[in-house]
Amino acid sequence: MRDQCSFIFSEELLKYKFNAHHPFNQSRLQLTVDLLHKLNALAPEQIIQPKMASVEELALIHDQSYIRAVKQAGEGTLPKDRAENYGLGTEDTPIFPNMHEASSFLVGGTLTAVDQVMTGKALHALHLGGGLHHGFRGKASGFCIYNDSSVAIKYLQEKYHARVLYVDTDAHHGDGVQWSFYDDPSVCTLSIHETGRYLFPGTGNINERGQGPGYGYSFNIPVDAYTEDESWLEVYSQSLKEVAAFFKPDVILTQNGADAHYYDPLTHLSATMKIYREIPRLAHEIAHQYCHGKWIAVGGGGYDIWRVVPRAWALIWLEMTENTIGHGRLPDEWISDWQKLSPFPLPPEWDDPDDLYTPIPRKTEITEKNRLTLEKALYPIRS
Repeated sequence: MRDQCSFIFSEELLKYKFNAHHPFNQSRLQLTVDLLHKLNALAPEQIIQPKMASVEELALIHDQSYIRAVKQAGEGTLPKDRAENYGLGTEDTPIFPNMHEASSFLVGGTLTAVDQVMTGKALHALHLGGGLHHGFRGKASGFCIYNDSSVAIKYLQEKYHARVLYVDTDAHHGDGVQWSFYDDPSVCTLSIHETGRYLFPGTGNINERGQGPGYGYSFNIPVDAYTEDESWLEVYSQSLKEVAAFFKPDVILTQNGADAHYYDPLTHLSATMKIYREIPRLAHEIAHQYCHGKWIAVGGGGYDIWRVVPRAWALIWLEMTENTIGHGRLPDEWISDWQKLSPFPLPPEWDDPDDLYTPIPRKTEITEKNRLTLEKALYPIRS
């Protein structure tokens, strides 16, 4: 019998839109949902409407003064100097009308996913509109206004008294979530990301291990630029297995940014669709091994919205629902419907060709460097 799964989605999630030229483009949700529909892989009864997070729920993590500022910004009444103090009105997080309401739906979607899983209505829940991991207690950052994962983890703690393992495979460090629980031993964070030497936010070094009672519960594995599939998967597989065995969570929350792919315009990694098969497969396995199957997954980054994100995110749902259809050719109807809008030729198949890019000359050096980083990052639980 297949696991019961919930897919959190509504058109309200598309209203989180900075402007027409911003790289954070929620059209990727439409592309993914349409791909799943054309595969006949998403039934109407599996789709759950997100709620809007209340101010009280947002305040589990965010300062009340910041929430008020976001509301005022969306109403056009926040002075520019005050907006800048809150990280609003910047190039990364421009102000747009009704931004509080749009952002609250993203948070509410993740809380809806939490409730679906923790009340037993579903064993797994996917909310691709979530994953805004850079938001801070009192400041917007990196395209993120409210931090839905941080709010959801605090909600999991207070409502369900759960020990949470947060796993972040976005190419950018999951800084906002890490700092939210840096001194909390009941939350374990694992972030695998491109080194901050070349990439925002510049944090996520291996020596960021937590503080006070939370020391030893933050794990960071910054991989080198141009890291390829085999090295990335070695780091992911070993770290997730060992961290889960160390922490033994009640529930796993995975952030699934799809920006480690070679095509992504904002990062410098050289992964292909191979990693986006393995990321949900191993998360699924770990959830059943340690959490009686309790697995909540959210979206995140991913800025090639045409060639990468729909395939990567659809594979999460196919894994959750134990559907093996994600091989071979993509649906011709999906390709023809979206090709007229895409600036790139859409991929004809689920998997990338072997010659996607010119071989990386430093492959051996990068692989060894990543192994050393992994060893240092996991040293406290290996020793």
